[in-house]
Amino acid sequence: MDLRGTVAVITGGCTGIGRATTLALARAGAAGVVATYRRSAAEAAELVPEAEALGARALTERADVADDFAVRALAATALRHFGRVDILVNNAGTTRAVPEHDLDALTDADWHEALDVNVVGAFRCARAFAPALRAASGALVNIASVSGYRAGGSSLAYGTSKAALLQLTRNLAGALAPHVRVNAVAPGTVATRWQTGLHGAEGFAERARAERETVPLRATPGPEHVAQAVLGLLHMDLVTGEAVIVDGGKHIRY
Repeated sequence: MDLRGTVAVITGGCTGIGRATTLALARAGAAGVVATYRRSAAEAAELVPEAEALGARALTERADVADDFAVRALAATALRHFGRVDILVNNAGTTRAVPEHDLDALTDADWHEALDVNVVGAFRCARAFAPALRAASGALVNIASVSGYRAGGSSLAYGTSKAALLQLTRNLAGALAPHVRVNAVAPGTVATRWQTGLHGAEGFAERARAERETVPLRATPGPEHVAQAVLGLLHMDLVTGEAVIVDGGKHIRY
């Protein structure tokens, strides 16, 4: 896929991995980017001039992927503004940190929210944008997690939801073929506000330092490294149903 002149929608696209992906697409020549947010209104306002300075028309929209009406409205807005959508990046996600051994602390509400946002939310977006993506012979990338492959992560519900998202990626690759390619990126520990929110600034710094001692590439991925993988998959015209792990090789040491 030639990214020049494309229009991309990035859910959760105003902070962290989503923001890095939005700006990377603008830098690569996308004509239009639509980034969604749920609570990050200030960051959304800051993103627009940054993306437009890179040459893309930028639009930010408040949208909750747990709300099907909001998702369908988002698709209609993107098409009304840009006339097409070539790329969808399902990056919006949620979690609540719960120690894996504390089963009683993981509530039904935690499960419902993780699955509704991280899995069903991605499906809602794929369904709403499928007609536009088919018309454009476009591509979809889901942001999963290495927690979808191994035990661990912020909670049992989060890891399970990301494993389900990896399976959804494979199923959508079949359902949307041959016109739309569907792949995933599975980050490990990435230096973002998400991580400092879960562990605190000092806690995350120590966690990342300890990981770097064993990770083969001796580095903590940043959001820009995940964005690199997203753009890499977008460029791979005959790759679908695959997932790329971005963790500096951490997963080979598990």
